[in-house]
Amino acid sequence: MSNKIAFLFPGQGSQFVGMGKDLYENYPAAKKVFDKADEVLGKSITKLCFEGPEESLKQTVNTQPAIVTMSIAALEVLKSKLNITPHFTAGHSLGEYCAMFCSGVMDLKTTFKAIQKRASLMSEVKGGMMAAVLNAPEGAVERAIEEASKIGYIDIANYNSPVQVVLTGDENAVKKAGELLLKSGARKFVPLAVSGAFHSKYVEDAGKHFEKFVSDLDLNDAKIPVITNVDAKETTLSYDFREKMPKQMYSSVHWTQTIQKMVTNGVDTFIEIGPGKVLAGLNKKIAPETKVYNVYDKESLENTVSSLKELLAVA
Repeated sequence: MSNKIAFLFPGQGSQFVGMGKDLYENYPAAKKVFDKADEVLGKSITKLCFEGPEESLKQTVNTQPAIVTMSIAALEVLKSKLNITPHFTAGHSLGEYCAMFCSGVMDLKTTFKAIQKRASLMSEVKGGMMAAVLNAPEGAVERAIEEASKIGYIDIANYNSPVQVVLTGDENAVKKAGELLLKSGARKFVPLAVSGAFHSKYVEDAGKHFEKFVSDLDLNDAKIPVITNVDAKETTLSYDFREKMPKQMYSSVHWTQTIQKMVTNGVDTFIEIGPGKVLAGLNKKIAPETKVYNVYDKESLENTVSSLKELLAVA
């Protein structure tokens, strides 16, 4: 049996103070990435990741480059320890930039510049709200959105798993949808601590500014297909990435569909690379039959490398 492997990269919300510190201290490959981030971004992402404070790390303008730096550092350490090439890559929202880096679409410097611009534009988005909905009865989300849209704009930001979606839009409309969903039997409605209604029309202007920026970026065709958020399709052409990068900011993140697409293409092993285990948790709901490994610190790296060596030897 041959294992098909995909690399996954987490998005905003997975950050924590101290992330990447033991990778930086133990592996030259990680230190090199953090040092390059500090140089390109013109601020100490290293200090922000390792020491915080949490309040600063939570600000979108800092969170996004911090997570990307830490995730790419973890990726480079994994590659230095194991000769492994995934069949596909994917990232949740901002994690897609790590996937593009991993697939050779952008070099390290370009990736940092792109995410810094994206973070800056998204940090200026104000108004609206986002909220996660858990375990809503079948059809309840669609009905709640239809009803709530009578009082304001509302959309689905993230299809995170079959039992979790994130709503985005006008505050009153999102809250109304929450009330309706709880009445209809949804288990939880959780407002998210974000600066604005991301993945919605609130971000369209920022997306248009980003489009101009992206038009000058040096992008390559992908060596490994990236399953992109906006459509859950295999993407390899630089032209398509240039078009999808701005669109991703104001479009729904089709994460459930992304994982399902890879499983349909034979992927049975996922490696989540970056802070936390958010995507591993979602995978248990989307594709419980698959294996998921994590790389976010020295211990998880060593466990994953050891397990993968056995897996690849058997394969």
